[in-house]
Amino acid sequence: RQGIGEPSVYHAVVVIFLEFFAWGLLTTPMLTVLHQTFPQHTFLMNGLIHGVKGLLSFLSAPLIGALSDVWGRKSFLLLTVFFTCAPIPLMKISPWWYFAVISMSGVFAVTFSVIFAYVADITQEHERSTAYGLVSATFAASLVTSPAIGAYLSQAYGDTLVVLLASGVALLDIGFILLAVPESLPEEMRPVSWGAPISWEQADPFASLRKVGQDSTVLLICITVFLSYLPEAGQYSSFFLYLRQVIGFSSESVAAFIGVVGILSILAQTVVLGILMRSIGNKNTILLGLGFQILQLAWYGFGSQPWMMWAAGAVAAMSSITFPAISAMVSRSTDPDQQGVVQGMITGIRGLCNGLGPALYGFVFYLFHVELNEMAEVETLGKASKPNMANPTDESSIIPGPPFLFGACSVLLSLLVALFIPEHNLALRSGSHKKHSTGAQAHPHSPPAGGSDGKEPLLEDSSV
Repeated sequence: RQGIGEPSVYHAVVVIFLEFFAWGLLTTPMLTVLHQTFPQHTFLMNGLIHGVKGLLSFLSAPLIGALSDVWGRKSFLLLTVFFTCAPIPLMKISPWWYFAVISMSGVFAVTFSVIFAYVADITQEHERSTAYGLVSATFAASLVTSPAIGAYLSQAYGDTLVVLLASGVALLDIGFILLAVPESLPEEMRPVSWGAPISWEQADPFASLRKVGQDSTVLLICITVFLSYLPEAGQYSSFFLYLRQVIGFSSESVAAFIGVVGILSILAQTVVLGILMRSIGNKNTILLGLGFQILQLAWYGFGSQPWMMWAAGAVAAMSSITFPAISAMVSRSTDPDQQGVVQGMITGIRGLCNGLGPALYGFVFYLFHVELNEMAEVETLGKASKPNMANPTDESSIIPGPPFLFGACSVLLSLLVALFIPEHNLALRSGSHKKHSTGAQAHPHSPPAGGSDGKEPLLEDSSV
């Protein structure tokens, strides 16, 4: 084999850590460059850039997964990491090209999908829960640590050093894949004939979505996921820019916020989630998580002071229990041979939200005239009595963050739908899907559609 040693989960962990560590370093410089490049309609352009990237990832993830079943995982790990990190050096060379390449890189920004397939190749089913948990924890650790490091270096030495360091980390990741990562897909697992190398149904990103309406319980779960994850995906795309330029956070405060909320989220998804699942049950845990998400989004929407954002961030950490709880409910209530079909539906819904959410948030910011007028100094922002908005006398001074309130309404609808999900004797059992599964079962090693964010391992666990 090419690479160092036998393929292992630790190879996958290093690849993920380095890629997202490089991007985490750029959190502070990217906010500055975004506003300087698009001084007018900053939030709208930010939403469109992330929306295009998310939709392209949703469309391409199943195809790349299917091709990796033919050509192997290593070549596609190299391809996805290279094109995902390609925009980094352009931040200082040409900001316009930087944002253009970010949008187009969505075609290959599906490293997690290939990583899931890599892990599936080398683990038994009973080991997969632990392996995906390790990958998920590594992703969280990279994003907890790197923004703070990037903010400190940016403050002390300037953005140029941060961009160079991030480019170096990305090159290190590419070099690690080339030299150290062995191929995980055995030759005997690959198709022997090149006449029909991939299943085009498997490569269709909408294949899983078309099966949603075939079971009422699955439909309820998917609607719950869509209505609750749509605002979350939009929030991820714009929230740090919002904190920095509208609420008045400094670069160090944004980095500290990411770190604190990240650590609290890890605790919530491990310690608190286990206690709640045992004490109040699966469905009530989902409802509680959705309740926390409504409170968090409403607080973000009406809050105009930094302390309010910190308080809402603590609530946001508690709301992170929702998707692991949904995953556990689906996994426990689905026949073993139907795990891939049902989990693929949920993952496809989330992938679609990754494209629609950022564009929706950017458009709502634009509709409500929440804009940035200038890059004020941190000291000035700290002393300001009002948020830094272009129209402080209109409705945006009363509702600083309109998209977050739209998100809260969406999650409220999600909670109402979740009330009707049966907790016991779900229709997913007893072969209710078997009549629909002909030709729909995914390749045992293929990644799901839309797997481009760090929470997807939770949705891939079939042994909860």
